[in-house]
Amino acid sequence: ERKRLVDGRQIQPGDVVLGLASTGFHSNGYSLVRKAVFEMGGLGVADTVPALGGQTVGAALLTPTRLYAKPVKAVLGRYRVKQVVHGIAHITGGGLVENLARIVPDTVQVVLDRGSWAVPPVFPWVQLLGGIATDEMERVFNMGIGMVLVVSPFFADSIQKQLADLGHDSYRIGSVTAAAATSERVVLR
Repeated sequence: ERKRLVDGRQIQPGDVVLGLASTGFHSNGYSLVRKAVFEMGGLGVADTVPALGGQTVGAALLTPTRLYAKPVKAVLGRYRVKQVVHGIAHITGGGLVENLARIVPDTVQVVLDRGSWAVPPVFPWVQLLGGIATDEMERVFNMGIGMVLVVSPFFADSIQKQLADLGHDSYRIGSVTAAAATSERVVLR
């Protein structure tokens, strides 16, 4: 069983990075959210937000966190023998770059492409209210990606189909290249 452990050591050049969509903040960065929305924006929980489809502030900020155990377990079960999932990262505080860097070996670099996934409107809304710099947003929040799977390129399409069949949106958000040990482990471009 130890050889089947998905700890990132098998991540290699050519692998594809799949991002599973988040439902919002997922319990991270709420100090910054409160400052932006309530202090700087002067809003209350019952105020409606046209930019969020008329949702109240309270509803927008309390969107339940999406759980990934079922779809990830299903993917791992389907490809158990072939071991095509080389890395898994839960995107929490620290954003994509910091959380993904924890699992990436020093022989490779993950290149993530901004704009390759749908960012839920709650993120740019909070950014605008709080005047928050993009780099801080990306460091504090998941920005629409709650879980990352680093997979063999030959199985990326079938894994995405399986995730879709389970009701989870996913995106090809990047790829893995060879790199020197001194290179940044994860680059967001």
